[in-house]
Amino acid sequence: MKFTASQIASILEGEVVGDSNIEVYKLSKIEEGTEGSLTFLANPKYVNFIYSTQASIAIVNKSFIPEQEISATLIKVEDAYKSFSKLLEYYNQVKLMKSGIEQPSVISEGVTYGEGLYLGSFSYVGKNVKIGKNVKIYPNSFIGDNVVIGDNCVFFAGVRIYSESEIGSNCTIHSGTIVGSDGFGFAPNEDGSYNKVPQIGNVIIENNVEIGSCSTIDRATLGSTIIRKGVKLDNQIQVAHNVEIGENTVIAAQTGIAGSTKIGKNCIIGGQVGIAGHLTLGDGVRVQAQSGIGRSLKDGETVQGSPSFNYSDYSKSYVHFKNLPKIVNDIENLKKTIIK
Repeated sequence: MKFTASQIASILEGEVVGDSNIEVYKLSKIEEGTEGSLTFLANPKYVNFIYSTQASIAIVNKSFIPEQEISATLIKVEDAYKSFSKLLEYYNQVKLMKSGIEQPSVISEGVTYGEGLYLGSFSYVGKNVKIGKNVKIYPNSFIGDNVVIGDNCVFFAGVRIYSESEIGSNCTIHSGTIVGSDGFGFAPNEDGSYNKVPQIGNVIIENNVEIGSCSTIDRATLGSTIIRKGVKLDNQIQVAHNVEIGENTVIAAQTGIAGSTKIGKNCIIGGQVGIAGHLTLGDGVRVQAQSGIGRSLKDGETVQGSPSFNYSDYSKSYVHFKNLPKIVNDIENLKKTIIK
């Protein structure tokens, strides 16, 4: 896709300084700009690059006054960073503006879908699925029976949505993620073997949720595993059966949440965190990366460590931990002095 400087200025409500007909077809960092690319200058630390960049168009603040000759066409806006972000969002929307049903693909009986559907090739949609408007399902995806999908959702290639799952509007699920797989439920026998406990619940994902690549959200044993509105999950996250994650909570990569744990709203959980089952984490909880959560947490708590404890106490303790060899040596020397 190519855009002229005048088209970009129209989107951003900016002013063109230079060739309004010059075209760009890619984005670049200002220090790595090449012909045909669009870049931006927002941080004063990078101002020197505006004079050497080979980018064809640069977005700058209206307050910017060049001190040397600039080869790039400038688009002057109120806030270059916000304008560039707006342009990225627009570009992404255009890039994802696909529609139609590619072949081969399978749409089973009883399926209903709204206008603007894109179904990529080699995808399967099961019986009685309900799909809203402007939904994009990329190739090699699986949608099981009786799934409900709201408007404006995007499922990237290779997403798997098991039967009975319910997904709200404006949700994005990235490649390789599985929603609705069986929870980890097994009953031990006297001989040490295990019998599988049927997992007959489902997964409910509310509006405006984004889930990264290769994450897994298990269906409930009974009832529902629930991801509330506005939740953002990173890549490679495990959400076990009957977990509930409160609205606008953000969780970083490689975190695992064991069964039946309830996480409150507006929490921030770092990467590689392990959370035990049947716990309750209150609203506004903060968990530092690589922490192990083995107890319930009250509203607003900030913790670190494995097992985790108060973040401030952890930081103070860690100072002593780093000095432990010296402390032990001092103690040994003290013991020798006392013994003498």
